Formats: sequence, structure tokens, C-alpha cells
Amino acid sequence: MGPTVPVVTLWDWLPAAFDPVLIFIAVWLGWRADQFGKVLIIGLMAFGVSVLVSWAISSLGLPWIAPVRSDALTLFPVRWIAAMLWAIGAYTARRVLRR
Repeated sequence: MGPTVPVVTLWDWLPAAFDPVLIFIAVWLGWRADQFGKVLIIGLMAFGVSVLVSWAISSLGLPWIAPVRSDALTLFPVRWIAAMLWAIGAYTARRVLRR
């Protein structure tokens, strides 16, 4: 018998992509970025900070929308892609509104 593939539904992915800390940092810094290259670094930074904050909150036993702990899905690729998209969206929105 072959290995089983885990099934992760969309409802499991959404909390990771809509982590409030991730959104706040990515949008705030993405809005302030003056070069697109900085947006890539901002996305990585927003991902890292949100994971650390989520882990700290989860370690305290407090409920959180996107927990990081051993018995919950962390979905790091989803968080990283979401951070990049939030930062790019804020960067683009500011450029469009400046015109």
C-alpha cells in the first residue's frame, strides 16, 4: 500500500492566508516601499514575524485564527505566498493612487 496524501481543504488554508499580523505588516510596509525589490523582502519579513507572533500566542494557550503548533496545520507556503500577495497589493495600490 502506497503513502496517503493528506487532504487540506480551502477552509484550512484561509486562516493561514488571513492572519491579522501577517496582513498588517505586509500591507503597512508594502504601502511604504519605494521599490518593488523591497516588496519581496517585506513579504518574507511579514511571514517570519507573523509565524513568531502566532507561535507565541499559541504557546500561551490563547486561541488564534492561525495557530502555529505541532498539532495544527501551519501551512508555511500558504503564509509566505499570502504575505507576498498582500505586500504586492499594497505596493501596487499606492502606485495607482499616486497617479
